[in-house]
Amino acid sequence: MASPNEIRKGRVIVYQGTPHLVLEMMHRTQGRQAGFVQTTLRNLQSGSTTTTKFRSTDSVDILHTTTKKLEFSYVDADGFHFMDVNTYEDTLVSESVIADEKQFLVEGNSYDILFVDGQIVKLELPAAVETTVVEAPEGIRGDTASNVQKPVTTDTGMIVQVPLFIKKGEKIRVSTTDGSYLGRSSGN
Repeated sequence: MASPNEIRKGRVIVYQGTPHLVLEMMHRTQGRQAGFVQTTLRNLQSGSTTTTKFRSTDSVDILHTTTKKLEFSYVDADGFHFMDVNTYEDTLVSESVIADEKQFLVEGNSYDILFVDGQIVKLELPAAVETTVVEAPEGIRGDTASNVQKPVTTDTGMIVQVPLFIKKGEKIRVSTTDGSYLGRSSGN
């Protein structure tokens, strides 16, 4: 057990029996009272965030964490397979860890995976992913009003609103924050 003064942004602590990632922390003192640490925590199991205070007399359990950069290989009935490009070791990640982020998994891309005490708890997405358009309706002649968009389907199954000039087979960049179109990939 550690003192709340050892809490740092990016560390994982046990709060109410479940692992929480420290998003923000600030030391505070109020006059003659004992100081405390105010934190914003994200529950690594449910994804919810909470703000809480730890008094200097409290004790905190800080978990050992490691982050590995693994390349996404494929998905099958067992789960999502990631490979360590140095050792060629296959790491299986369950669908419960991936959740809604599976639409941003592109074969051959590397992703950071957070391990807490050897257990996989979180997949960290990059800011954007490059994906290929597999279905794109033709733009209708006369649709020239400003900023007209059409829905396309990518190779990951995601539907993205893009400008009319995007065609099937093109590579596009998509934001992992909100799934919006960011532009064509530099390879086009």
